[in-house]
Amino acid sequence: MAFTYEFPRPSVTVDSVVFGVGQDAEGNPDLQVVLIERGLEPFKGRLALPGGFVEVRDDGDRGESIDDAAYRELREEAGIKPDYLEQLCTIGDPGRDPRGRIISIAYMALVRTVDHVAVAGDDAKAAAWHSVKRVLATRNALAFDHDKILRLAYERLRVKVRYAPLGFNLLRPPFSLSELRVVYETILMRKLDQANFRRRILDMKILVEVGEQTGVPHRAGMLYRFDKRVYDKAVRDGFNFEIPQPPEGRHP
Repeated sequence: MAFTYEFPRPSVTVDSVVFGVGQDAEGNPDLQVVLIERGLEPFKGRLALPGGFVEVRDDGDRGESIDDAAYRELREEAGIKPDYLEQLCTIGDPGRDPRGRIISIAYMALVRTVDHVAVAGDDAKAAAWHSVKRVLATRNALAFDHDKILRLAYERLRVKVRYAPLGFNLLRPPFSLSELRVVYETILMRKLDQANFRRRILDMKILVEVGEQTGVPHRAGMLYRFDKRVYDKAVRDGFNFEIPQPPEGRHP
């Protein structure tokens, strides 16, 4: 026999912020995020984060977990299948959704855009990668309160990328230190001091030399790969990863 609640219960949704380093229309490195165009009301035709309702069933298993729902909605609405989603925050403002009292669990991920082609599905009319800087610069660019969620996710990413080796996962080895620096500059949206960055990265002893660049007209640069086993051991021994602090300035 089903239990009857005395008070109304809110619905639960999941929304995912998937970041990637791609290129803008001019071919410059650009931090991007996967967005869908909503095909249904409310906010039909508006851009939004991929997401939807957590499935609830009355057949004994009670439905899916919120993690499973996040992966499913991201796959169904945008065709994106990240290896890992990190839970970001819970959003529950009473008036955030015109359909009723709905609480959302937000997730985030950082992937290589070349490995994840956005393809619309389910109730999404379209899905594509969009410039984070451009979206954040546009007032109320996204449906619901997704502007707020995106901003929270970007602030989390901007802090975390300086203290965890996330940037290495966005480059296929072998890569140069210049390519690695561009990745971090793109995510942080700030220029980094080239000499300080090079010195700090090499001092960490977590990169392995794999040879010199070919076809370089002047002095050939060294190519590297990230050694995760060395990094994991260093962390167990008390190592702290840290990218040099970029110059202060206004963020998007």
